[in-house]
Amino acid sequence: MQNASDSSLSSLIGEEYEVEVGPVAHGGHCIARTDGGRVLFVRHTLPGEKIVARVTDGDEDSRFLRADAVRIIEPAKDRIEAPCPFSGPGKCGGCDWQHVKPGAQRRFKGEVIAEQLQRLAGLTPEEAGWDGTVMPAPGDKVPAGEVPAWRTRVQYAIDEDGRAGLRKHRSHDVEPVDHCMIAAPGVSELGIEKRVWPQMASVEAIAATGSSDRQVILTPAPGGRLPLVELDKPVSVMRVDERDGGVHRVHGRAFVRERADGRTYRVGSGGFWQVHPQAADVLVKAVMQGLMPRKGETALDLYCGVGLFAGAIAERVGDQGAVLGIESSKRAVEDARHNLRDLERVRVEQGKVDQVLPRTQITEADLIVLDPPRAGAGKQTVRQLAALSPRRIAYVACDPAALARDLGYFREAGYRPRTLRAFDLFPMTHHVECVAILEPAAKGS
Repeated sequence: MQNASDSSLSSLIGEEYEVEVGPVAHGGHCIARTDGGRVLFVRHTLPGEKIVARVTDGDEDSRFLRADAVRIIEPAKDRIEAPCPFSGPGKCGGCDWQHVKPGAQRRFKGEVIAEQLQRLAGLTPEEAGWDGTVMPAPGDKVPAGEVPAWRTRVQYAIDEDGRAGLRKHRSHDVEPVDHCMIAAPGVSELGIEKRVWPQMASVEAIAATGSSDRQVILTPAPGGRLPLVELDKPVSVMRVDERDGGVHRVHGRAFVRERADGRTYRVGSGGFWQVHPQAADVLVKAVMQGLMPRKGETALDLYCGVGLFAGAIAERVGDQGAVLGIESSKRAVEDARHNLRDLERVRVEQGKVDQVLPRTQITEADLIVLDPPRAGAGKQTVRQLAALSPRRIAYVACDPAALARDLGYFREAGYRPRTLRAFDLFPMTHHVECVAILEPAAKGS
């Protein structure tokens, strides 16, 4: 089946194919093949479905094509009607799995993790110490058709008419929305979608879970002037400078206060903090259960942000222990030093992990926790960490492909996973968080 596009062009955008859908793939889509053998990465579908797929990206020379399922001929049993009216082909690109029962979403995420572990690290779930399950966060187990309101940080794109919305998939186009279903109540209550934002490129809303702090970060369009911000709740206002990209205070606090593991953390200038309100506590608990810190031990917290794991470990290793945090963001380092100022045996250094670590002249550490960016830690950093001979390493990963690649590097360096746990901290999207605990391979042999 085809929509005839101009045959003189090599682009296949708009072409339609009737296909049977294969397995789920990393990235929020499923794999299908045309009768001619072309690979399609198809969104808005499920494994086992028979569909009509319309190409959204690709040409005659492409290794694969991207497509949307625009008609469902034979639906899968796990399909539901998307609760969000802005979800679907050509609409908002924020959610990948609105059309899937919540339990099935977690199952698919588990299948993706298993596939990445096998393909990139050569590990079965058993060899990774994983039972194959993806756990929902506390309070997130909802019936089909309901959506957890979990996202405490939402960046709204602003269209030419000043309307707030969200980007379409792989596009700069804006889908205006009057309510984002996954936005946390603290974000929704600000009323950003109800207002017009002239001369703005984006408005980011932050609703802290450890306090009543609310913040908006305004990014003006080129040459745009800041509006007078009047929202439905008290809020501090920041702006992104057009020249240097820095975040500057307009009024109110320059930070929000978050809370986890019994400590309060200052997070400034839109700095990194877990987006799900339960995530920080869930991950700290998983890391501490895996590392089992002992009094007097030394530890490293790499890519430490504002000091979440450093604070948790420091509390447990006590006054005789010591913790070093390393973080590249200057503002995050300032926050981390403020947040951990009562813990004398903690120090935080600024810079890239692979550059700072050699400068410290540390030759050994008992424990290491790393929470690298989406791209992972990489072979060089993994080798540096293994050379410190820690008894355990906790690897916190938001991308299963990067985790699997790095687990392969750790195996080459003499470390194997002891346990792996997976958490669904991004419901309705394809993202998933993992915590792998590693130990010297000789210990497990």
